[in-house]
Amino acid sequence: MLMTERGRAMWRTCLASAFRTALACTIVGSATLYGPEWINRHVAFPAFSYVAVILIITDATLGDTLRGCWLALYATCQSVGPAIITLKLIGPARLTAETTALAAALAAFVVVLPNSSTHLVAKRIALGQIVLIYVIGYIKGAETDPVMHPLQVAASTALGVVACVLALLVPLPRLATCEVKKSCKGLGQNVTTRVKLYMKAFCSDDAMSATASVSQARVLARSSSKLYQTLKRYQPSMTWERLPFKIWRWQNVNDNKGEKLQSMEIALRGMEMVVASKSPIPSSLLAGEVKEDLKNIQERVILSIKRVNNSPQPSVTPESDPKKPDECLQTLQEIPETPQDLPFYFFLFCIRLLETITMAKPEENKVKVLEKSKTRSWISDWDSKKVMPALKLSLSLGLAILLGSMFSKPNGYWAGLPVAISFAAAREATFKVANVKAQGTVIGTVYGVMGCFVFQKFLTVRFLSLLPWFLFSSFLSKSRMYGQAGGISAAIGAVLILGRKNFGPPSEFAIERIIETFIGLSCSIMVELVFQPTRAANIAKLELSRSFHALYECASLFGAKASKAEIMESQKKLRSHLNELKKFTAEAHAEPSFWFSPFNFSCYEKLFKSLSKMADLLQFSGYAIGFLGEQGKTKSPQCKEILSNVDKDLKSLTESIGLLAKSFEEITLLKSLDALEKALAKSDNISWDIELGKTPNPSFSTAVSEPEKILETYLQHCRSVADGIFRVEEGGEEEAKVDKSEVVLSLSALGFCVERIGKETREIEEMVKEVVQSENPSSHVNLHEISCKIRSLYK
Repeated sequence: MLMTERGRAMWRTCLASAFRTALACTIVGSATLYGPEWINRHVAFPAFSYVAVILIITDATLGDTLRGCWLALYATCQSVGPAIITLKLIGPARLTAETTALAAALAAFVVVLPNSSTHLVAKRIALGQIVLIYVIGYIKGAETDPVMHPLQVAASTALGVVACVLALLVPLPRLATCEVKKSCKGLGQNVTTRVKLYMKAFCSDDAMSATASVSQARVLARSSSKLYQTLKRYQPSMTWERLPFKIWRWQNVNDNKGEKLQSMEIALRGMEMVVASKSPIPSSLLAGEVKEDLKNIQERVILSIKRVNNSPQPSVTPESDPKKPDECLQTLQEIPETPQDLPFYFFLFCIRLLETITMAKPEENKVKVLEKSKTRSWISDWDSKKVMPALKLSLSLGLAILLGSMFSKPNGYWAGLPVAISFAAAREATFKVANVKAQGTVIGTVYGVMGCFVFQKFLTVRFLSLLPWFLFSSFLSKSRMYGQAGGISAAIGAVLILGRKNFGPPSEFAIERIIETFIGLSCSIMVELVFQPTRAANIAKLELSRSFHALYECASLFGAKASKAEIMESQKKLRSHLNELKKFTAEAHAEPSFWFSPFNFSCYEKLFKSLSKMADLLQFSGYAIGFLGEQGKTKSPQCKEILSNVDKDLKSLTESIGLLAKSFEEITLLKSLDALEKALAKSDNISWDIELGKTPNPSFSTAVSEPEKILETYLQHCRSVADGIFRVEEGGEEEAKVDKSEVVLSLSALGFCVERIGKETREIEEMVKEVVQSENPSSHVNLHEISCKIRSLYK
């Protein structure tokens, strides 16, 4: 049933997108084919009107389209103004293939250089305009008017923009606010259902029933990530719809709602850790009225989630009264005797954390590091990381125009347009993206030729045949195989044939355009390989090392008693590196191996999952330590003294984790074990003997098993904390009792994190060993020995 609803939602989305795209293209076609003469005179390049439509309106809302209008205007100012001056100075009659390619390359470099301050759509439109202005000027030569020709390109762009706005208003505008509201509502229901499923699995006596509940929750977790992506996709577009919101206040959406719903994910992942583990919860902990008390907590948490999502709230009953104390939490007065009891306490901690997140007020004073100076200068853009994309694009575009014009002067711009309109600021999987672009162009062009053959005498029917193709292209854009690059290429390939006339026989045009597209994509690949020869597999390896370094910094801060802001910043940095690791791992998996050794995708995927769990566990530890720190400030000096023993245990744990992370960072940076041996042979005065124990890194071998020893002493110290922190004072017995249960819950949650960190550390060690072994198949891999050699070399 769930898959059916998802399928229906995708069909509705794709149908709406296809209808609006087809409507916008029909408006452009009607204006250029049946419109008055003055439109045909000024809109001299209807093909680019279609391109502008595809770039702006694909899966767009009214806010996206209004932003697209501004971006098109900005792009026109970037390209048309300088082009008029250039054509005036050079003179179209003196343009050659070489000077045209050089002028287009320089103009493209100027457009792309402000890497972060210009939207990607504006860059693509500006680059497409540059190709048409210079290449068409070269084709027509002396017939080209240096002023009117660029203005005709601008008019063609304007027609596409106007068509997008009209298509988005018919029959009713598609608002980004409605999409965000729908996503927030779906997220609220998703979180609520998952809380119920996790609680059902937690309290279930039947293992099969618990497994089924966990499986359902995992499906919902995957769908929630898509809802978060939708939310992130449409939130910036809401800014362009603010004026109508002031009139229709009922449509207003709180921007912080999505962030708060997303912040609940960490607590849900913790609940999943417990119920997805194969270790059962001891029945003694769930005996008596514990299950009923847990149901009361569940109802209160769900009520808080609905309050966050502004959903209709049921009346407060005695069972779900937020002010009613939790009896099952009040009974938690002792630290667990065995590690088997820790998952029960950690699950309760996650429920309490989820409730705390739902009831927290939005932070009024957020750290805004990036907003201190938004003003950027051109000088700040001149560094290698920002210049390289502009340099590669300009060279690709210039080379494509040069070779395309040499192959066929009248159709040379078709080699430059695919390079221009498919520009991507971030690094892409070169061969995969080029492949899907070529396939999309070919199948779109073939569909266009077939449509022209079937509907030769019926121009109106040819436009109607675009609707099913745009629907198909929408599905291609949402598929993992083709993605947005393949979907856009397929849509443009068909509309450029079906939406025009008087461009010659469709079959000949199709063949020439496919060849020109192949020339452009080949130039992009060649320039990418020359300027960025590093394989995605090598970048993934480097990002793995950076992730270990970020883990080392994050773990080190826990032992250094850093501030909450520093810990959150380190965790954010770790998440960022893990996201990059996931991205480059997928790219390396899609990359052809050629003569290189195959990429160990499965091992990198397991490492990403283990590192993500480690990041989650450190975040849970941060929450628990933060609560205990608050208790230490308000309680007696005896509390601080007893908590200091717990701090020592955690410091020992984080030091061992940091040691391992640092060692793994150095090991994964190795090119090969042979290179390490050669470096050792060249170095003098290096003495290391593993058997004698004289190594620079003697604690490496014990670091993995150390968390288990730390856990034993940690639980002993926690019991002394539970016995000594709170003394029931006269007149405040109930308050002291509740406080003690909260501290016990946090200390037990930390114990669970200690245990799981040890398990994840052992798994990470095995995966690192497998990675090194796959890169050095003829060598015997001993991580302890490799770490000692590295430390000896750099001592």
